[in-house]
Amino acid sequence: MPNKLEEKDWKLLLRRIKDGKCTPFLGAGACCEKIPVGSQIANEWAKNYDYPMEDSDDLIRVAEFVAVTADAMTPKEEICKKINEKLKEVPTSYFEIPGEIHGVLADLPLPVYITTNYDDFMVRALESRGKTPIQEICRWNKSLKKSKRTPSDYVPTPEKPLVFHLHGFYKIPESLVLTEDDYLDFFAANSMEQNMLPPRIQEALIGTSLLFLGYSITDWDFRVLFRILAGYLEKSLSRTHLSVQLVPGDVSESQKEKAQNYLDRYFSELHIQVYWHDCRDFAEELRTRWEAFNRGT
Repeated sequence: MPNKLEEKDWKLLLRRIKDGKCTPFLGAGACCEKIPVGSQIANEWAKNYDYPMEDSDDLIRVAEFVAVTADAMTPKEEICKKINEKLKEVPTSYFEIPGEIHGVLADLPLPVYITTNYDDFMVRALESRGKTPIQEICRWNKSLKKSKRTPSDYVPTPEKPLVFHLHGFYKIPESLVLTEDDYLDFFAANSMEQNMLPPRIQEALIGTSLLFLGYSITDWDFRVLFRILAGYLEKSLSRTHLSVQLVPGDVSESQKEKAQNYLDRYFSELHIQVYWHDCRDFAEELRTRWEAFNRGT
């Protein structure tokens, strides 16, 4: 499996971006410079709540423990508060930094962005470019069913794009998919409700190439996510999708190669090509190639 995109892959990706037929899909690695990673939050909670098991760096399991020993909303409210505090420290100029992935993506002529992150970095980056993004959350539980929806006649455009929070948004704590039970309920809701995802998002999943950024092979939400998306990807007219993966720093070269081979087999039938990049490195190259591509067209 190649570590970097080949020229033919770049040409295909840039052409899809130009045509608005690419949908970025953002994971935790896209915002890890400003938002604490899951393992950091998990270890903090494990200490504060006397978590008794050894996997104290597993956010989903520790969050489940906190939800059971305190109440279901406690871990969600705590993580939303933490994100809110961190976001106050991020100025608009942050999205001008070369290689900042949200800023790079905001410069592209794309109508839809999807994220499994709880923050609003993508929205803020788009607004910094003079665009007017519309935010939408996934209504995966009963408490979200009656919340205000985007007008049915809204059609996402590069100037007024849709930013869809698949796993919730920090300003709406009850929307977060965080604990083990949340992930099971989310998966069940998707299985039982054909229209859990809005039509515009279903169209993006089926009708565009997906660009997955900032996911790690050790993330539980990564595997759950792809199980949910498998049905859509099988209908996606054999379009090629790209996944820019993060590998844990403590993995040996031999383990890394095994992980790469595993993911290659796992995703090959879904037309997903997996490459190993740091999000910042990928973003810098994407910006450079996109600018050159525009000059040449």
